[in-house]
Order: sequence, then C-alpha cells, then structure tokens
Amino acid sequence: MRGPLGAVIGRYTSSDGSDKDGIIKHNRKCRDITFLVIFIAFWVSMIVNSSFGFNQGNPLRLTYGLDYEGNVCGSSHRHRDLTQLELRYWLNPNQVYESGLKDGETTLANARTICLLDCPEPSDDTLSWVCDYPDGEIRLKMDDWIDRNYDYFEFLTPEMRNSSLQLQGPCYPLIFPTVNVYWSCQYIARASNSSLRHWEQMGGVSIQEDMIIDKSIRRSVNSRASVLKRYVADVGKSWPVLIVCGGLVPLFLSIVWLLLIRHFVAAMPWITVVLFNTLLISVTIFYYLKAGWIGDDAVTPIIGEHDPYIHVYGRELTHVRIVALLFRLYMTWYG
Repeated sequence: MRGPLGAVIGRYTSSDGSDKDGIIKHNRKCRDITFLVIFIAFWVSMIVNSSFGFNQGNPLRLTYGLDYEGNVCGSSHRHRDLTQLELRYWLNPNQVYESGLKDGETTLANARTICLLDCPEPSDDTLSWVCDYPDGEIRLKMDDWIDRNYDYFEFLTPEMRNSSLQLQGPCYPLIFPTVNVYWSCQYIARASNSSLRHWEQMGGVSIQEDMIIDKSIRRSVNSRASVLKRYVADVGKSWPVLIVCGGLVPLFLSIVWLLLIRHFVAAMPWITVVLFNTLLISVTIFYYLKAGWIGDDAVTPIIGEHDPYIHVYGRELTHVRIVALLFRLYMTWYG
C-alpha cells in the first residue's frame, strides 16, 4: 500500500528508462559545476570580508561619532586616548547652520567635531570657550584640558585669538546650550544672551541663531541609517540578556510547562488562556508606558540628566508607539 511518501519511495524511472519500485539507488553526483564554483567563491568572499571586519572594524562606530581626525569617540587611538570622551560635539555653530541649508556647501559630516566628556553649557555671566585638542603651541595635557572645561583661550597668542573670533579656531565660543542625544551634543536653538553679547563686544563674526541649527543635528541623529546603527549596537551590547532571556529562561520554562501538562492536563487549557492574556496585557501596558501614553517614563533620546523643559524627538519613540498600537489591535481582535 502506497503512503504519502510514494513520490520518494514508490515507483520511479531509473537511468536506463525502466520503472522500478523501492528506494532510489542510482548514483548521484554534482552536475551544476558553475553554481558550485559561484557558491565556493561566495563563501571565500564571506570569510575574507568577515576577517577584514574583525581585524579592522570597530563596533563603537555604531554608537559613538567621529571627531575631525576620524577618531571614534570613546575609544583609544595610537596618538590620542579618547576612552573617557564619548560625546561628539560640533565646534562651529555656523557650520552646523550651513549644513542645514538646502543649498549649503557644508555637510554636517564635514563640520569640525571633537570628543568631549560631557555636553558644555554657556555661562550666565561671561563668555566660555570650547577649544580644540591641546596640540602644537598649546602646552597642555589632555587631563588638564578636560579639567579646564576644554577652555584655554587665555593662553592663545593674539593671532590665534583673532582666528578664534573668526570661527576658525582653535577656540570656539559657547553660545548655545547642548544636550546629550544618543552620544552627540544636540544644539538647542536658544542662544545665551549674555554669551552672545560678550561675543559681539569682542568683535566676533555674526553667529546664526535660526532653528536650522537645531534641526540639522536632529535630522542626522534620526536618519534611518543612524537608527539602524543604534539597533545593531543595542543587540551587541545586550547579548548576555539575549542569551539568558532568549535561551536559558525559555528552556527552563518549557521544561516546567511540560511538567504542568504531565500532571495538570485537565486544567492546562484554561491556565494557558489566562497566562497568555495576562502576558499580552502586561506587554501592552509596558509599551504604553514607554510610548508616554501612561505616566512619564517615555522613551527619550536624551541621555542623562537634563532640563525637563527640553524635548527632543527620537524615531525610536515612534517605533515604540507603533508596536503599542499593534498590541492594542491584537487584543481587540482576539480579546
């Protein structure tokens, strides 16, 4: 009697054209040599590419930005140790402004950036400066530069001071407050009146105060490529949690579940329905909390303490809200 496996085990045509029953016994061999060569070349390319990425790549590039020298913030380099300096800061506000113009010649990627320990804030009664790394004529150690809040304007020669007033460095005025948004210092388009007044009195060039200076960085931080990088970086950072919560805990719970089925088989359908609905409601409430629709614990792109009146949009918040709506629709449909 033929079963469902008749196509495999039943009648077939042999290589000599006759019909035979039973297991296929004729010799098998590779016939698509061209595809085999392509397949081998593909795997050789994958191995070479993976080896190059492992030896030359830096996963920190997914999280932190680059300074104007091409160094990754938050990592150590041959000629400069930036291990503690994780935040990317744009020195020249006019370059940030020009990068936001439709016909601007400067892109944000080419604007001058350095790595800092924290995002600087303008002073209330004087003009503060953020100066470049202490190299060349500036005899100052990196630790001293950090302790001075990145300000060595008083040590500059007259020529260097005049260059700084033209926004050509090595020091740049601290006019706008900044906040840590995904390890980049986001400009807040709210210039300090005191700092701006001191800057104008010193004869500094005009500084643009338009909202473009805010939107330019925000557009870069919320680009699809940047969001994808952060998601990949999150997976890399959370691998212990993924192994425990995605592997070990489910394995343990599956064993417990089998034991419950073994000893409480009559009650298991209702237990399954109750636990499933409880879990679904809990996950939905969690996403509502992180979406900001319940309470004040919404996902925010701002890292660390900050002014509560400062609100910065992050694309991840939109993703959380979409998932919350999907869970809500699922509950409505199957509830």
